[in-house]
Amino acid sequence: MKYVKSSLILLLTVALFNACSVSNESRSMQKTINGDWILQTITTEGITGVTKTRIFNEADFSCFIGSEWNFINNNGMGSYTIVDKSNNCVPLKRLIRWTIYEPADAAKEFQFKRLDDKKNAMDNGDGYRLTVTELDKTIMKLRSNIVFDGHAGAVIYNFVKK
Repeated sequence: MKYVKSSLILLLTVALFNACSVSNESRSMQKTINGDWILQTITTEGITGVTKTRIFNEADFSCFIGSEWNFINNNGMGSYTIVDKSNNCVPLKRLIRWTIYEPADAAKEFQFKRLDDKKNAMDNGDGYRLTVTELDKTIMKLRSNIVFDGHAGAVIYNFVKK
């Protein structure tokens, strides 16, 4: 009986560890993302006439063009800094917590939550998920599917490694 109990505990521990672990692919993606990036361009697909759209519950998307992003792989922390002072953009630095989300039978997603100065989640704990469409050592493309004026579309975020 003692052997069965020990085996069952070991089996449950291994199953729990595997359920909570990150795949090798996600771990590799996190290592690739690690470091400093510039959000070089933001484009839209399937929608026209979008000139003023607030993204990440922070600022107009034009303010994010040229923003500087930092990702720290070993603790999942990071930040983005809006540096554009034109277009009435207010310069700011926002802390984030990030990771790679692995939905079943779908592309990997970059997810993050905005944090306040005390590193508490903002936006009622809600965050953002963007599909990783391209990633290598020098570029990262993230896609966010949206509905705008009743039409399906997407916002594409094009990053370059700093």
